Amino acid sequence: MPVGVTRDHLELSSSLRSWAVGLGGPAAVREAETDVTSAFPKTWQSVIEAGLTGIGIVDQHGGGGGDLLDQMVALEAGAYGMIPGPLLGTTLAAQVARDHHDVLAGIAEGDSAALTLNGTVAVDSSGARGDIGAAIDVVGASWLLAPTEDGSWVLIGADGWEADPEIGIDLSRRGGRVRVAATSDQVLPLAVDSDGVRRALIALASAEAAGVAQWCLDSAVEYAKVREQFGVPIGSFQAIKHLCSQMLETSESIAAVTWDVGAAISSDAATGEADFAADVAAVVALEGAVSVARDCIQVLGGIGFTFEHDAHFYLRRAIALNLTVAAMTGGAEQSATRLARRAIGGQRRSFAIDFEGADAEFRTATRTAVEAIAALPAEKQRAALAEAGYLTPHWSKPFGLDAGPVEQLVVDEELVRAGLTRPDIAIGGWAVPTIIDHGTVEQAEKFVMPTLLGELIWCQLFSEPGAGSDLAALSTRAVRTEGGWSLTGQKVWTSKAREAHWAICLARTDRDARHKGITYFLVDMTSAGIDIRPLRELTGDAMFNEVFLDDVFVPDDCVVGEVNDGWKLARTTLANERVAMGSSKLGVSTERAVDLISDRDSETDAALVGHQVALATLCQLLGVRSTLRSIAGRGPGPESSVAKLLGVRNRQEAAELVVDLLGPAALFTTDDPQITKDVHEMLLNRCLSIAGGTTQILRNVVAERVLGLPRS
Repeated sequence: MPVGVTRDHLELSSSLRSWAVGLGGPAAVREAETDVTSAFPKTWQSVIEAGLTGIGIVDQHGGGGGDLLDQMVALEAGAYGMIPGPLLGTTLAAQVARDHHDVLAGIAEGDSAALTLNGTVAVDSSGARGDIGAAIDVVGASWLLAPTEDGSWVLIGADGWEADPEIGIDLSRRGGRVRVAATSDQVLPLAVDSDGVRRALIALASAEAAGVAQWCLDSAVEYAKVREQFGVPIGSFQAIKHLCSQMLETSESIAAVTWDVGAAISSDAATGEADFAADVAAVVALEGAVSVARDCIQVLGGIGFTFEHDAHFYLRRAIALNLTVAAMTGGAEQSATRLARRAIGGQRRSFAIDFEGADAEFRTATRTAVEAIAALPAEKQRAALAEAGYLTPHWSKPFGLDAGPVEQLVVDEELVRAGLTRPDIAIGGWAVPTIIDHGTVEQAEKFVMPTLLGELIWCQLFSEPGAGSDLAALSTRAVRTEGGWSLTGQKVWTSKAREAHWAICLARTDRDARHKGITYFLVDMTSAGIDIRPLRELTGDAMFNEVFLDDVFVPDDCVVGEVNDGWKLARTTLANERVAMGSSKLGVSTERAVDLISDRDSETDAALVGHQVALATLCQLLGVRSTLRSIAGRGPGPESSVAKLLGVRNRQEAAELVVDLLGPAALFTTDDPQITKDVHEMLLNRCLSIAGGTTQILRNVVAERVLGLPRS
């Protein structure tokens, strides 16, 4: 997925990416490889003619009339095509010189700008002076963007400074050392502080990082599909699948945080949320692009290490972007430290969706109905929610509302506004939609409302000792008998088995088939022949159970759907998810980690916590982007799979960090209930990368179904 999520941004990204690739950027870089003074004139002229640097400049100054996010979409496409030249310095200057017509008009017409990375200039009434240790985009620049000794920023005209150009790591840009000796008329003060420059730089550099990462992912995947070793494409090897899946995780992460910082700044650059979003992007995006570029070369193998392949240009660009941002912001560790301090101060990234009026009529009716329910006695509210369809609005009528994404979000918002909490029906939320969609009218009447009202508790009899992630390998058999079926087998990892009244169960009704030989049953957990044995986990608890079925009778009216068609129904069960916006909270363990360091001065601890704050926020962003896709009718994208993988990582890492922060106090927990809870959470979260399909299996699925790599 590109950075943009709206239809306009997706169309802009697609057209600009095709154009950028067609410019032949890597060839231009090779042609000017040893030319220290090259400004890549041919490609730069094409950039100007296309208006790429002016997209984020308003119409009255001769630009394209867009905002920062529009400019970022363009930069992402340019980086994907490895367009050489002073794009970063120029677009940054355009963003911070918002009120200077001559500067903006000049940039729209082809002027470029250099950016100082370290050093300051002394400014007084006579002008500006100073030696700048390093600057980028210096060749042919009309302006130099530089900080002053007092923390303000200025633009210095081309006649007020000179540079000694050099070729650096990024062969597609020219930097160098700069000497400033400018008269007062060559110095243009800017109404921007260092935080404003930092935010804009992170946003623009992250956009380039997103383009670099996407090219590297695409190139690695395409190569893995066709390069053969041992007679098969290397993309069929699990190691390559996992590497490419992890590249996708990182690429989607970069796109999400980049989009968010652009959206935050474009909406209101003065808010603390823009600073928060910028620090998240600084932690995730720049080093992430370096990681993806390295992995791309790893997948490409020897060919990726040659100068003739384009991959090294992208690695060089990623490394240079990371160094550039680090020089001006202190790097990912300092950004993480700032993020932790912001979190301690109560800052969180909150999200709201502008439905552009599409919610108005439905919201009015919903608010009236929800307020009426909230006025009822507490013991009657659940039934009222269920009967109105607000408990499960995404279910089909009459048990839900057939609500689309907008309506689901409106119901959620109005319930929160009225102070109503939706009861959790747990496994019933998976079982009942399958009954509604595939079961009989009688089954729906028997099971749906009692489940919604909390009168029925469900468990799930899917996994077996020999059929966990490979669910189609299950061996529990169902044999035809008079009036129904006799089920025999063993199920495992079943939560709520001892409390459940009913279970959804998969059993094999055709031994000669695999997927087609499975049937979907509803099992009364009080039936004869059921033996439930608690399984103690490493926490010491017994949340899971083994369930042994010994000739358990299930009547014909408890078969859901057609015999031997249970695999399709199981996929419906496991895929049943509703659209929702997550809360602004960072998760139990991340919030706990923030609390633990609130009175500590350790920069090391703050940086560790900041990384988890960034990861938790990223997981929220992936959910928001998925929701926006659903609202736009584009269906689930790769961010939903990535969110599951990264969500598990965040919960496990954050819980482990909490215990690390506790230190020796975590060794003995009997005297402190909170520490006991912290240790328990850390141990419990070990199951997250196993339950519901292991992380490794999910990465295989992502590689095959999202990236299109061949099956093993």
